[in-house]
Amino acid sequence: MTLGIFLELVEIKAKIASIWPFLLGMIFVQANYQHLNWGVTALFFIAMLLFNMAVDINDNYQDYTKAGNQAAEWKKHTNIIGVHRLSVRRIFLLMAGLAVVAGVIGLYLVWRTGWPLLLMGVFCFLVGYVYAGGPRPLSGTPTGEFFAGFTMGYMIMLITVYLNLYNTPYFSWMLMGRVLLTSGIAIMAIAALLLANNICDAQEDLALNRKTIVYYLGVRGALWLFAGFYVVGYLSLIASVWLGDLPVWSLLALISIPLVVKNVRGLFRIQVKKETFILAVRNLAILALTTTLAESLGLWLG
Repeated sequence: MTLGIFLELVEIKAKIASIWPFLLGMIFVQANYQHLNWGVTALFFIAMLLFNMAVDINDNYQDYTKAGNQAAEWKKHTNIIGVHRLSVRRIFLLMAGLAVVAGVIGLYLVWRTGWPLLLMGVFCFLVGYVYAGGPRPLSGTPTGEFFAGFTMGYMIMLITVYLNLYNTPYFSWMLMGRVLLTSGIAIMAIAALLLANNICDAQEDLALNRKTIVYYLGVRGALWLFAGFYVVGYLSLIASVWLGDLPVWSLLALISIPLVVKNVRGLFRIQVKKETFILAVRNLAILALTTTLAESLGLWLG
């Protein structure tokens, strides 16, 4: 396996969906509490990336191994394992190795910081596996977007906040609610990314016996949901600024609206994976860049 194939296998281009909520968590803590624990936070960042890689490998592994004879052409020409004729056994060992290392780091962090991290970590591990594994993977159900957006957009940010505040009196149920609102724009953008993927794969998913939310809403209904995700995300950003959890300068991220709207309209016109799925990827990158820069600017000016 070459480095290029490995990076494709772990979907390195999608890692922004993990790094973004992590950065939002750091900004949130600094803006409200000025209390950063760099050591445990750096370890979590490593574990988070390793586990995210393992999850993406598992997605490809499960898709390949579960596809029946009727999907032989799909396995050969679409799935990365079949395209590059990779060893299924080695792919499994690589996936397991990454997950074990991430788990060991996670257990060390639990030992350092306390049981709340164990609960959050177990939840993330379970969702990471059942998203593509198990008898009925979440990715093939109407709940895939919700679990992925919630786990990556919210849980990563929440764990980041917890690791920086575990040794203070600030971490509470109310704080968890504030973090949920602040992470709303990331949750929605990640959910929109996965929904765009399912919209483009609507026919392919039927052949693979997947009934995603697109199956129930229809392509047109799913497109309106796709657009609605961004509206909710922007509103959550505005609400967090209004409540004082984010610097006022964070509203500069609203300059991204015209670009996001342009990309949404592009997907409304054409739903072809190789042509327009990239528009949802661009929206994620645009929102990650603008929110991170705007909130960081607010910290600096504040």
